[in-house]
Amino acid sequence: MYLWNLEQPAAAVANEYFVGAINRVGVEELGDNDFYGSSYFVDPRGQKIGDPASDKEDEVIIRDLDMSTLAEVRHTWAFYRDRRPDSYGPLVAP
Repeated sequence: MYLWNLEQPAAAVANEYFVGAINRVGVEELGDNDFYGSSYFVDPRGQKIGDPASDKEDEVIIRDLDMSTLAEVRHTWAFYRDRRPDSYGPLVAP
């Protein structure tokens, strides 16, 4: 559960995008996997949007995402500004 709550916000911050983190609940019939639900949405700052879904029952959550946040975060943190796509050519050339 610790990693579940850490990894998705970190990915949202590192990539400056929204994340919908989806996880089912219960135990898988053919295995010992215990799924802990708690699906959630996170913004590009790594903050959860609203409360997470149930950790005990199936639940669908819907959130309104303010897409203007993307431009604001990308302008403030400027990770995209500092990219060098011109230097990627040798890495992706056939």
